[in-house]
Amino acid sequence: MNHARIAIRQAAALLAAALLFVLLPATAGAKPGKDRGQGHEAKVMTRNLYLGADLGPPIGAKSLGEFTELNGQVLREVAANDFPVRAKGLAQEILKKKPDLVGLQEVALWRTGPPSVEPLINSTATPTATTVRYDYLKELLAQLNKGKGKGGKGKPQYRVAVSQDEFDFEAPANENGVKGDGPNGLIPDAEINGRLTMRDVILVRNDAGIVFKHAKAGHFASLLTETISGVNVTVTRGWTAIDVKVRGSHMFRFVDTHLEAFDPASEVPSIRARQAAELVAPGGPATSKLPVILVGDLNSDDDTVEPGDRQAYETLTAAGMRERSTGDPLGCCLKSSLLAVGSGGSVADFDHQVDHVMTRDPKEVKLKASYVTGRQPVNGFWDSDHAGLFSALRFAH
Repeated sequence: MNHARIAIRQAAALLAAALLFVLLPATAGAKPGKDRGQGHEAKVMTRNLYLGADLGPPIGAKSLGEFTELNGQVLREVAANDFPVRAKGLAQEILKKKPDLVGLQEVALWRTGPPSVEPLINSTATPTATTVRYDYLKELLAQLNKGKGKGGKGKPQYRVAVSQDEFDFEAPANENGVKGDGPNGLIPDAEINGRLTMRDVILVRNDAGIVFKHAKAGHFASLLTETISGVNVTVTRGWTAIDVKVRGSHMFRFVDTHLEAFDPASEVPSIRARQAAELVAPGGPATSKLPVILVGDLNSDDDTVEPGDRQAYETLTAAGMRERSTGDPLGCCLKSSLLAVGSGGSVADFDHQVDHVMTRDPKEVKLKASYVTGRQPVNGFWDSDHAGLFSALRFAH
């Protein structure tokens, strides 16, 4: 009986040695941190760039003359908020955290042209404002990829995966404040047309083990329509999405969006809640067999007390979305439309949250760490009227 036990132990020892011999070649050469869990982490960021001015005053204008004057104020604010300088601070926020994926909102394209009321009153009119004054995407990429690419030392650090035009609006403006220097007729004081094109953009970090496909974009069916100087203007908003693998992770869906900001307070369900419902509806971008990561400016959270402001967030959580970002400290929003230091904005203004990182498969994707960025001015400006939001997410597989 003792001989039998010894034989069994010897056989077990030989089997263990054989298994160890087989496994050693596969693990002995592995570099620490290369495949031990790092392949199942994705770093994501959402950043609202701030279009550069408060659009509320011209939206509320009572006449074409007042509208023209307030449009001039908007163009002056955009110039005062100096995006080429702000882009440096925004780029540093991103480069410091090195997110694999960045969802951008309010990626404004500002253009100017000769004064004309035609693009305002006729939606099919050819735009007159074609001269680029500020291209926020171009400026930000230039700062992110400074010293890289052609003539540099390597590939650009970030590239565009998908970009979509959203709200696109052109109107006459009295930018110089002078009376009577515009054309005769309806707009005697407008010496220029200003045109704003809003964009949502997803950036991908190069040389970080990221593979993506199925770049998509779409507009919401539920949209806000405002009447401005007797003309109905629809505020187009939507989403962008890609399917991604990060350093050997399983494929997941990454969605970036900006929900409506100017909802009528009394409307139930709110426009932004209906837009949120489109995201998570069957066939919507945030509905997938893949795990879903949703980032963006939702203009909604579970703590906001303004009428209707919780609706969009509650619509998403009811569909199974879960928060995967911090609300401490808070990141929204400066109360001043001017971002230069001394113009009235203060860190005390950040008193609620509208920017979020959420996931729709809580068993598959967990929050590892989250940080708020851009809560202090640099280079004489706040980077945006929003703070930024970064999350490191851990995949179960």
